[in-house]
Order: sequence, then structure tokens, then C-alpha cells
Amino acid sequence: MILFNYLLVLFLSFRNLSEIHKNINENIMKPEISRKNLIKSLETRDIWDVIIIGGGASGLGAALDAAARGYKTLLLEQFDFTIGTSSRSTKLVHGGVRYLAQGNVALVLEALRERGLLLKNAPHLVRNQKFLIPSYKRWFKPYYTLGLTIYDILAGKLSFGRSVPYSAKKTLKTIPVLKKKNLKGGILYHDGQFDDSRLGINLVQTIIEKGGVPLNYMKVTGITKKEGRITGVISKDFETGEEYEIKAKVVLNATGVFVNGILQKDDPDMKDVVMASQGVHIVLDREFLKSDHAIMIPKTPDGRVLFAVPWHNKVVVGTTDIPKERSLIEPKPTDEEINFILETAGQYLTRKPTRKDIKSVFAGLRPLAASSKGANGKTKEVSRSHKIIVSKSGLVTIIGGKWTTYRQMGEEVVDKLITTGGLEKRKCNTKHLKIHGYKKNPNFNDPLYFYGSDKSIVEELIKKQPDLGEWLSEDLKILKAQVIMAVKYEMAQSITDVLARRTRALFLDAEESIKIAPKVASLMAHELFKDKKWELEQTEIFNSIANNYLIKKENNVEVLETA
Repeated sequence: MILFNYLLVLFLSFRNLSEIHKNINENIMKPEISRKNLIKSLETRDIWDVIIIGGGASGLGAALDAAARGYKTLLLEQFDFTIGTSSRSTKLVHGGVRYLAQGNVALVLEALRERGLLLKNAPHLVRNQKFLIPSYKRWFKPYYTLGLTIYDILAGKLSFGRSVPYSAKKTLKTIPVLKKKNLKGGILYHDGQFDDSRLGINLVQTIIEKGGVPLNYMKVTGITKKEGRITGVISKDFETGEEYEIKAKVVLNATGVFVNGILQKDDPDMKDVVMASQGVHIVLDREFLKSDHAIMIPKTPDGRVLFAVPWHNKVVVGTTDIPKERSLIEPKPTDEEINFILETAGQYLTRKPTRKDIKSVFAGLRPLAASSKGANGKTKEVSRSHKIIVSKSGLVTIIGGKWTTYRQMGEEVVDKLITTGGLEKRKCNTKHLKIHGYKKNPNFNDPLYFYGSDKSIVEELIKKQPDLGEWLSEDLKILKAQVIMAVKYEMAQSITDVLARRTRALFLDAEESIKIAPKVASLMAHELFKDKKWELEQTEIFNSIANNYLIKKENNVEVLETA
């Protein structure tokens, strides 16, 4: 008995010691990410296995896959990570219900599989979102119930939940803002919802953890060749103006809507391989939805799909699908697109939203893999699947695709890089790779939930400097500490990096973002050792960008600010 008691005490002591060590490890501050230290690797490494141009979803996915396989991987982004298309999505991780209606079962299967993996690998950013499709015609409910049941079956073990028909009474109880007249019921289905640019920065951090080097504000200005084969790139650091000639065994062009420019640096006679399609979203107060469920309108009058999705205590409504001849890093929404969204949403909501209700409006350009505009020149008919091209010089280019399948795209394109660059063959290992910040069962009501396990860093910053616990914006639930977090641990270099992508302030409320920009500039200047002139310049630059997200009133007339 004495021996038993002794062993029990010993066991409990070891268990308590283990718990203490666990708590200590969780509270240890993670090392800061120094962009300057990452740049030093450009001077110390003679040749890289892989250089990736572009820091959006496809570029980050490829860089993570290559770094995880152990290849010496360098990613170069001319502006900030996910600055373009990859931060301007509808915030959905989905299999694509409309692709199923088009008969593209292969794309749906791939997307559903990747949706399930993304939920498992980044549960702090991806959640199961319930959607309701309101039915105002008798045939509508059985038709979509059948189609969505097939959607669920295709998802298999990675299904997010079963689709079920709702009565009109239950539909209105679930989403009380829907119009009652002629409502026959609804169809409930499940899909994924996420934060796109937050996933992007977590991928950057994971790439670094795997030994890769991702650099923002590094523009590729040229391509180097030897005997007609690509040997590397020339890149310029926006911060210092310094140029680097960087050698690599193989180069990937993953620049989204800008792939044509890189292809034409390689071959001036190369024809355009992508077309751009603009999608616009508006952001409204949560009062316009009054539900945790999202609304999906599967067929608008012109054949598009419209979503109203709860996101960061607001509602994102969109999108449009209009071809654009010119690609811009900050595309501007048009009055036509905004009016289309408002009018379509107003057909289904008891309170019709107006321009004065818009908190923010943002536009993104989709890089569609197509040589022509398809039937009738409609971009919605162009394939959303990705394609990989290998030029005569050995330049590999990936076009098309979407966030949901970023991992699969990364796997496929790295396999192509291996054969093109003659790299040692190594298997992909990202299928079950946990993304930085991984945390099971996050509290999505916590305004800091999207940091996942990194929330402890924000808390530690506040513990060391209590004034960092003050609100920058109480309405948007943004703390001063989050600015410091963005600079020290997330490679933010500008106000826009912080307010558009490290936090989502600009996308949630443009006016509020402009209001807090000077305070953000002051906090950043202290961390980056910048002067008052830098603060003023940064604030001015941010305001000029933020005006494109803002709808202003002039002389009681609502106008879209495009200055």
C-alpha cells in the first residue's frame, strides 16, 4: 500500500510537471520575422532550387509545397502578400454548386476534397457555414434539394453536413429578413467560410518555418537566361532600391492576372494566356442579415450567383462577373456593378440596401484560364480550373484556379517544377500539414479568433505594454497591439498592409479605417524607426487607396469616390 501511494504521488508529480512545461511552451514568445534577415539570404545563397514570382494563393501554395519537400525556395512578391485577387474573394471555401450544375464534376470533387482538408489544416480560419437558398417557385426546392444531396454525396467523409429542405415558416425563422411574399421554403446546405488574406499571411509564416524565404515588396524586373534557358531573375527591393540577380534551377510564374507580363519578359511575342474578370462585393451591417446563416441566390436575372455571407460581424454581398481588358493592382468598382448587387439583394430582403448603407466596396480581378471569351463573350462561362504551361525557356506558369484548391495547385505545379528543373524527386507532404496558427475549436465570437495559437503573442505584447490593449477601433474590435503584431511577426510594411490584410478594417468599414490610419502610422513608425514625414506620406497613400472603397455623399447626392 505504501509503495502504491508512493508511485501515485510520483505519477501525479510528473503529470503536473508535464502540464507546467506545456503551459510554459505555450507562453514562450515566438521569434519575430525580420524581412531584413530574410533578404540577407539573397546574398549568401548562390543558387535556389525554386524561385516563385507572385505572393497570391497559387504562389503561396506552390512555395509551401516546395519548401515542405525540402527544396531551397524563394518567393518574390512585388507588393504585399495577397494584395490582389487573393484578398478580395467572397470569403468562401467551397466545392462550387454552380460547377455541378454545369456538369464539371471533376472540379467539384477536387474542390470538395480540398475544402475538407483546409478545414482540418487551418481550423482557426475555416468554419462550417450554413447557407439557405430561398425558394419562390414550387419546382425550385425539390430541384436544388436533389442537386445539393448529390453535392453532399460527392464530398464523402469530408462532407460539412447534410442538405435538407425547409418549410417557408422555418426558412423565415432562420433568416427573418427574407421577403415573405410567394416564399415556398428554402434549402439548407453547408459550405466553408474563411478569411482569405489571413490564410495568406499564415501560409507565409508556415513557409518560413519550413525553411523557405517569402519576400514582399520585391519586384521581378527581368529574367536571366543562358543558351535560351532561364537561369534566374533580376529583382528590385522597393524598400532600399537595391537590385539582385538571383539564380535558380527553375522559375514559376504565379502572378495571377499579371502572368502575361512575366511571360512576355520571357518571350516578347507570347500572346496573352489569361483574361481578367472583375468581381465586386459590398459590405453591409449585420442588421441586413440578422442571422448566422448565409443566403445564396443560385441564379440572378443575368445568370450569376449572389451571396450574402456573415463575416467579422458584417455582411459581404456579391459578386459580379465583368470582363476587363486591363489589369490593375487596385481595381475600381463601377456604379453598374454596385447597383446590380443592391438591386438583386433588394429583391430578396425586406429592407432593401441602398448606397448609403454600404460600409465598404471592393473589387478583385479573377485570372481566368482562357484563350477566348467563350460563348457570347461571358466570363461566367469560362473555366475556373487551373492550367500549367511550360515555355520553351523552361519558365513554368500557373493560371486560373481559386483559393479552395490552392494546396492541390501547389502540389501539381511543384511536380512540374521538379521535372522541368531536374530537381531531386521528393513526395508532396502538404495534405495533412497544419498551417501556422493552427488551433482546434476556436471561439469565433472572439474578435481575435483568426490569430489561432498566435493570440497568445498579442496578449503577451499587451502584458509587456498595457496601453497596447487600448482600442484603435472599438467598432471593428482592433487593438493597438495588433499593429505591433503585424509589423513584428507578419512582415507588414505599410498602413495598407495592416488595415487591409493583417486586419480587415478597410474591407469592413472604409470610413472607420481612414479615421484610425494616423494612429496606425504612428505605431508603425515607432517600430520601423521611421520619422514624421513617413507617417504623413503613409497616411496620404492609404487615404488615396481607401477612397476607392468608400461611397461618399456630396451635396446630398451619393457618389462612388474614385479619386
